[in-house]
Amino acid sequence: MAAEPFPLIELSGSPEARGRRYGAEAAERIRLGLGHYQAQLERLGLDAGAVRQAARHQLRAIAGFDDAHAAEIRAIAEGAGVETEDIALLNARTEILRQARRGPEEAPDGCTGAVLLPAVTRDGRLLHGQNWDWKVECAETSVVLRVRQENGPDYLTFTEAGGLARSGINDAGIGLTANNLECERDGQTDGVPLPLIRRRVLESADLALALHAVRATPKSASNNMMLSHARGFAASLECAPDESFALLPENGILVHANHWLSPAALARLRDTGLDATPDSLYRQERVRSHLATRAPLGLAELRDAFVDDFGSPWSVCRPPRRGLSGNLTATVAMILLDPGQGELWAAPLPAVNRRFTRYRLAGGPAEAATFG
Repeated sequence: MAAEPFPLIELSGSPEARGRRYGAEAAERIRLGLGHYQAQLERLGLDAGAVRQAARHQLRAIAGFDDAHAAEIRAIAEGAGVETEDIALLNARTEILRQARRGPEEAPDGCTGAVLLPAVTRDGRLLHGQNWDWKVECAETSVVLRVRQENGPDYLTFTEAGGLARSGINDAGIGLTANNLECERDGQTDGVPLPLIRRRVLESADLALALHAVRATPKSASNNMMLSHARGFAASLECAPDESFALLPENGILVHANHWLSPAALARLRDTGLDATPDSLYRQERVRSHLATRAPLGLAELRDAFVDDFGSPWSVCRPPRRGLSGNLTATVAMILLDPGQGELWAAPLPAVNRRFTRYRLAGGPAEAATFG
């Protein structure tokens, strides 16, 4: 599979205007993504009618959370020439896949994330990054959105085509990445699909409101969200469907993989995802120890931590391989964020491709770039 740069899509105007343009420009990638997930759900025993019913259920949750988000999803579908339920599926694929799973071997996406506070970086700037581990096909179905808001901060987000947000930065200095967690409470209650919560974070001008969105919004699936602020704050919020647990940096470094770390969380719930992602234990430690022993730190050191191949192919930087469920998985993208500079760096399939593209919040085309 070729590791082509993720296309940059510029959006502005009303939710409807943004959605129609997004859908039209990303139509091919949206259709590819839909095909992947529809096939996966069929293998799990859901026919087209059951998938549509599940998507309609998620649409009701979306509409109850944010009318503007619901309007944008309808417009994305219109622009791409697909059904509204199709875009709901792309935004709620974690929730729908988790409900359809037959066992722990059907693991959702992984990820290893890290934040470096200004005190430990070479230039005194906060840096934030992540490896996103998931279906290898998503290297061909993801995009970067640069969104100009009428009311709120502008933002850059890397996301699967058709999704509202995944990771990114905004011009209020907020950075965001997210990685999978699981517990026995998942799927027991209705909640808001995770991309909409991430979108609410990036729409927030105030860090306090971004943190509130993560902590207070009901969810049906567990997740860890790492939030940062360019002026020197970071927190990892381990979220069960009905409560969350905060972790703060130690010695200026915050790292999180795919298992629960908070002592309070471990005392209150059962980690049901670690059996499917046992490599999370050493991915967490490999990234932490790499960063802790290389000061001062910069983007090059953060990149080097994320390309670690210990335990390959079950490594921090995962080459394409078959997962326990038989899906072909990989580190789909390495994302590096510099919120203070308003820059997002992305490399597709970094285990086989170290070419980064830089996307600037202030404007201009995406461009190939190097560092270190």
